[in-house]
Amino acid sequence: MAEASFAQTFLTTLEARPVKLPADYAEDPKNFPARQPYILARMPKPMSKPTRLAPGQERSIKVTLKSLRNPPLNIKLASLPPSTSLLDIKGQVTAQTRIPTDKLKILHNKKPVPDSKVLKDILGESDTAVEFSVMVLGGAAAIPPEEEAAPAAARSSGSSELETDAFWADLKGFLSQRLKDDGEAEQLSSLFRSSWQSSKSKP
Repeated sequence: MAEASFAQTFLTTLEARPVKLPADYAEDPKNFPARQPYILARMPKPMSKPTRLAPGQERSIKVTLKSLRNPPLNIKLASLPPSTSLLDIKGQVTAQTRIPTDKLKILHNKKPVPDSKVLKDILGESDTAVEFSVMVLGGAAAIPPEEEAAPAAARSSGSSELETDAFWADLKGFLSQRLKDDGEAEQLSSLFRSSWQSSKSKP
């Protein structure tokens, strides 16, 4: 009777103590409570697969330029490399519309884009098309008449080209593209023009 009482007291003491599990103990998976799987929500727009290009091949960009104001424009330029600058795009618009380059302002997402930017600075890694808005400073009045546009064969020499404002505007755009600084390009183009004018005035 004394042994039974001792055993009962000993077992009661053991039940009051916390259970210690060995380091190699593993719970039976069958005893785990059932859980519902967690599923991610579907994306509103499926991700586009990256285009694989051959070595040395560069993707082409389709550029659309629109202007809802006067004059209305809807120009599409296809197969442009990502390294094409906004100044080059302005030159192509000028070739099609006769609008001077310095009268054109290109906007992307309603924000003006400087001439020194290139297409890869604006687009994503997989974008192949972009749409710009065009603002013509002065409207339709900025377009010179066709009879005023002198053909290339009628130009007598390079000195007469230096006297046009279009030449210095192109020089300023080139410097802005190379230097990535519109202020420095403006200062240098003004310095070149003033130096040329002073050398021309000397006997």
